Amino acid sequence: MAKELYIGHLPYEATNDDLRRLFSVAGTVTSVHIITDPVSGKSKGCGYVRMSSEEELQEAIDCLDGALMEGLQITVSIARPQKPQPAGGRPGPARRKGPAPKTGGSRSNEGAAQRKPAPKTAQPAPPATKARPSTSRGRRPPTGKG
Repeated sequence: MAKELYIGHLPYEATNDDLRRLFSVAGTVTSVHIITDPVSGKSKGCGYVRMSSEEELQEAIDCLDGALMEGLQITVSIARPQKPQPAGGRPGPARRKGPAPKTGGSRSNEGAAQRKPAPKTAQPAPPATKARPSTSRGRRPPTGKG
């Protein structure tokens, strides 16, 4: 049996130390990891706690599943094994290394010459308005003679 717990519905303000203190009532906590967004660094509201024995792991589930933490009811369950990742990382298009750009979006001009321009769609004509005579800059108003 595994010795790692998945903790869900964590308050976003919870820290690793908060989880360590909470789970220490059930036994010896060997590691704590709160999942954070890689770009913003903010908590995603879940994490993992590793206990030193299977008995302590079961005690933590029995005692703390449904417990309140900063006003939120947390869930505690045995963590599922991590899915094996391919050696090259995630499949799909190549990803940029480093932080995301702060402004201007994430599109680059690479391959811009190869892209076809989007087809132009017919724009509806603007609604007809009454012509107003303009007398500025020495122009004469229309007289109606053709």
